[in-house]
Formats: sequence, C-alpha cells, structure tokens
Amino acid sequence: QVQLVESGGGEVQAGDSLRLSCAASGGTFSSYAMGWFRQAPGKEREFVASISGSGARTYYADSAKGRFTISRDNTKNTVYLQMNSLKPEDTAVYYCAAVRSKFYPSISSSYDYWGPGTQVTVSS
Repeated sequence: QVQLVESGGGEVQAGDSLRLSCAASGGTFSSYAMGWFRQAPGKEREFVASISGSGARTYYADSAKGRFTISRDNTKNTVYLQMNSLKPEDTAVYYCAAVRSKFYPSISSSYDYWGPGTQVTVSS
C-alpha cells in the first residue's frame, strides 16, 4: 500500500510560480510511475504530467508543456511539479498518483494510489 501526500499549493498571482511536492511512503518508490492530475470546480479530473520510475521519461499535457516540469527524487521518495507562468485557468486541486508500472500513463484510471490533493489558486 502506497500513501501519497501533496504539499506546496497556495494562492498566487498570474505569472507567478509554485512547486508542488508529493511525498510517498509504503512502497519501493522507484518502481512506481507517478502522475500529476488536476480538477477544477465543475470539471473532470485532467492529466497534467507523468514520469517514469527512474525519472528518465516524462510526458505532459499540452496545457503544461513549456510551463510545468515534473521531476522526482527517488532518494527522498518525492515527486515534484514545478509550475511557472501560472494562469487563472490553472486554478484547481492538484493530485499526485502512483502506479507500479514501467509505463507512465496519462489516464487517471491507470493509477492505483492517490493523494488527497492540494489547492492551487491563481488570480488575475
């Protein structure tokens, strides 16, 4: 059983940056692909970025490309999401997710473990 806890959310102005962290426990972290998803009020949960267990491979939603960077530190059992040039439309609850796989999927149903989420609010 893997437990995930996100942190780093908050309220920022458009154009600001935030770095989200997701600390994992309960498994061999490097065996798990990790993903970041987000859900805005009244909308479905959507994919943001994913990373392979080694950290060598990443994948981004079009909305995240060029602004967000996913990374991981397997010595700290933590995955990060660096978000730059934030926009009001980035406002959402951000979730990290884990799946024991060599793949790093973009579909939420592929993931087995989820954190409780952290709120990101971007004002204009």
